[in-house]
Amino acid sequence: MGVRLAVVGATGAVGELMRQVLEERRFPVESIRFLASSKSANRSIHFAGKEYTVQEVTPEAFQGVQIVLSSTPASISRHWSLIAAQMGAIVIDNSSAWRMDPEVPLVVPEVNAKDLQSIPKGIIANPNCSTIQMVVALKPLYQISRIKRVIVATYQASSGKGAKGVNELDAQIRALGQNGPIPVATAHAGTLAGNVLTMDWKLGDDGYTEEEIKMIKETQKIMGDEQIRVSPTCARVAVRSGHSEAINVEFETPVSVEQAKNALRQAPGVVLVEENNPTGLQPLHVAGQDHTFVGRIRQDPSCAHALNLWVVADNLRKGAATNAVQIAQELLKIKKWA
Repeated sequence: MGVRLAVVGATGAVGELMRQVLEERRFPVESIRFLASSKSANRSIHFAGKEYTVQEVTPEAFQGVQIVLSSTPASISRHWSLIAAQMGAIVIDNSSAWRMDPEVPLVVPEVNAKDLQSIPKGIIANPNCSTIQMVVALKPLYQISRIKRVIVATYQASSGKGAKGVNELDAQIRALGQNGPIPVATAHAGTLAGNVLTMDWKLGDDGYTEEEIKMIKETQKIMGDEQIRVSPTCARVAVRSGHSEAINVEFETPVSVEQAKNALRQAPGVVLVEENNPTGLQPLHVAGQDHTFVGRIRQDPSCAHALNLWVVADNLRKGAATNAVQIAQELLKIKKWA
């Protein structure tokens, strides 16, 4: 016995990883459908030793499906995720379309799996990649002392823009190496090779990018505490895969470095990297892994109630595909489908 699944956006970078993670975790599958736009329909893809033909997404494609894993742009999700839910499926959606809907749980299983007990619209939102790894690191610390404030600076990989972003970065690096003209940027806001971009997301009227606003609002919702103050600065860096974050956490009461380390050692989904292992905190070395890596834990010399952390994770796996599959695994415990 298994679950009847559908993967929407199956031919994209995250959709491909979803297939891979489902196989790696031996998710119990009774049947599976791979859905995409008309442009990608009729392609052949492999899953669990079998070949499947990608189908065009239609209402009928969701007939009898129990769980949908969806990775599409928000505008597409607003249409098809509702239809899939109306057809009786529970949709785990990777876009930004539903994250702040009060009737849609926004879930990181290591942090707030309990929120899956109520799914009024039949839709579960997968959070933003940069938020996911941060709250995985924050949750065990919050359990020691309530968090008052978080200041975070992100160093986000080109793959956050998908395959087109990585291909563009690679082309720019090749051009630099050959002293040739650098291709005009189309995926990113400017030349990324040898550079840092702080305006690689849509800018709001308040001077904050949409990525930064996501980190503020999503953190409060996932942690279940709207009083947590979050001050983010997000930047895109010339890294292919893996987001890094410098995080300063202020608590209501003092938390020692050793207390923080002990909590993180025992926390689900976290790998604590000690100071004598510097390579473990580089995005290059966490690519392809599902954990959130935390290290460089230091007392803030300017605030007795604050700590500094360095957090790294694979943005396409834990930041997207893996988290979605983990949500589906949590649903199995509640729904008892398989």
